[in-house]
Amino acid sequence: MTEELSARLPPKGDIDYRLLIPFLAHVTLIQTLTLIIRITTSYRAIELGLPVLWLGIIATGFAIIPVFTALQVGRWIDRGNDARAAWVGSALVFAACIGFWAWPRSAMHLLGFSVLLGFGQMFCMAGHQMLAVRAGGKRSRESALGYYVVATAIGQGLGPFVVGWLGGAAALPPTGLLFEIGLLVAAVSIVIALLIRPAAGKAEHRHGGDFIPIRRLLALRGFAAVMVSSVVTVTALDLLVIYLPALGAERQIDVTHIGLMLTVRSVASLVSRVFYARLIFAIGRTPLTLTSMLGSAAGFLLLALPLSLSIMYAVLIGLGVAMGIASPLTLSGVMYLAPPEVCGTALTLRMTGNRIGQIVFPTLAGLLAATTGVAGILLAIGVGLAASGVAVAVRQPRAPS
Repeated sequence: MTEELSARLPPKGDIDYRLLIPFLAHVTLIQTLTLIIRITTSYRAIELGLPVLWLGIIATGFAIIPVFTALQVGRWIDRGNDARAAWVGSALVFAACIGFWAWPRSAMHLLGFSVLLGFGQMFCMAGHQMLAVRAGGKRSRESALGYYVVATAIGQGLGPFVVGWLGGAAALPPTGLLFEIGLLVAAVSIVIALLIRPAAGKAEHRHGGDFIPIRRLLALRGFAAVMVSSVVTVTALDLLVIYLPALGAERQIDVTHIGLMLTVRSVASLVSRVFYARLIFAIGRTPLTLTSMLGSAAGFLLLALPLSLSIMYAVLIGLGVAMGIASPLTLSGVMYLAPPEVCGTALTLRMTGNRIGQIVFPTLAGLLAATTGVAGILLAIGVGLAASGVAVAVRQPRAPS
């Protein structure tokens, strides 16, 4: 297939930097504030004395609306509305942050504002993914995607770092102050979003997303396998953010270490993503997918053991490297398998699958945690990643030589 072959060629440098720079700044801000708010929400739930089951319910709320709306948003984006999706998403995220700052007083408050935050983040992520495609063009798409995933990793590292830095050695961080910081970052993200210019002259020409049925996308060779690996990988990352604080509470690990562990994982992901495009060109998509997912599985399985702090840090470094490669591989796989006129729809179909996973798995994880503790969740994630990695390696189509 032509697109898959082009993914194995070195980039030739036609990136639109006037679009790329504000786009990457917006990605970093949205990822940072999302992690700050979601981690702080977990700690706020603990402050309120909520049972661990509620952590899974709140995480489910974050994912619920995008399950029913992501495909429609993707078809809208396919008409040239990628920048506008970032505008709308920023406004919704800002509204959610106002709620977290003003009324974080009960389980239902946290759940409701998590629903709104997830809806806004879905708009932002859907727009970001298509902006990466537009910024890179056909020849430099893999390089632009590399920049995008690096910006994502920076934001995912900054968020936990801020929580850990402000929390210090306390068992719980200052949740009120953290919600204020999230609100400030959300306000800045709106300003940056308005600097992202819409696609010129495309809205009237791009109607393909309305006419290609979803079943045709799912029937594309290799597409379903990529979807499965995407759901497992994204859900694993989500559950790590949610349940590592709970693991710390179980093992009497203070907030500073938990925040630093999440930051270390994100920094390791960032470093690995710097070499993402080069690794694809050098190793190939299928072996790189298998290696990264098995490495991720090993990391989760090890975290379930009663390790010392130094070993936990080492495991999270390895986990960050592996998942830093595994996650963008599922994203680029969708980009290259989908027809260009429905790329936005395909990417939001991937997002829908991810959100379904974020609904089903946290709920199951909450039930599992009630009986086995957090270690049982980590074991289940590790097994799922290993099985998914092997399945993708077997079913993923290989580029012709």
